[in-house]
Amino acid sequence: MNDYVDTYCERLAPGLWGEPLNAFSNLAFLLAAAVLWFRYRPVERSMRALVVLLALIGVGSLSFHTAATELTRVFDVLFIALFVFFYVVCFGRWFWGLSWPKAWLFAPGLALLGAVLLPVSLLVPAGSGSYLAAGVALAGLAVALRFSGPEGARHHWRAFALAAVVFAVSLTLRTVDLSACPGLPSGTHYLWHLLNAVVLYLVAREALVRVSPPR
Repeated sequence: MNDYVDTYCERLAPGLWGEPLNAFSNLAFLLAAAVLWFRYRPVERSMRALVVLLALIGVGSLSFHTAATELTRVFDVLFIALFVFFYVVCFGRWFWGLSWPKAWLFAPGLALLGAVLLPVSLLVPAGSGSYLAAGVALAGLAVALRFSGPEGARHHWRAFALAAVVFAVSLTLRTVDLSACPGLPSGTHYLWHLLNAVVLYLVAREALVRVSPPR
């Protein structure tokens, strides 16, 4: 019985370098966080936390795709969840102008969306259904901004729409990773990392621009 998590096409054996592409592609998250931090120099605490969480996604995923244990799997999922839930809260605060107590209601709202979509999520292979609510929410934020967003925030809808499209492609690539193995030994999971880094960069950048312009 294997003592490592073997759920990706690239992983053929235990060891730190069992998934080189899946591991190194996580540097894209760290690069995205570094660019945001040094370009926008966030002062507001929630924006600092957002960029730090983006970097932690890269660290958590890197740990999982090297050590590949159940513990590092928790780190991988945990930091993604923290970023997504905290982001919707920041969206309510900085794009909709709500007070922090009201903005925090966006978090249980996202959890409720996940519960509603659960029957459909369970039908999506490779565990990708767990990200379905985030994709639907992202598209929903774009639509909400476009048609009913506050006047000063409405123009941000284009970035959210682009992020939703890129996320749809990245989620598809995550889903087909194992089925692509026969023709593509490296799989497609690393492309999920690269495109997701683009998605998170886009939405984090819009929040940073909303709060304070680049210096």
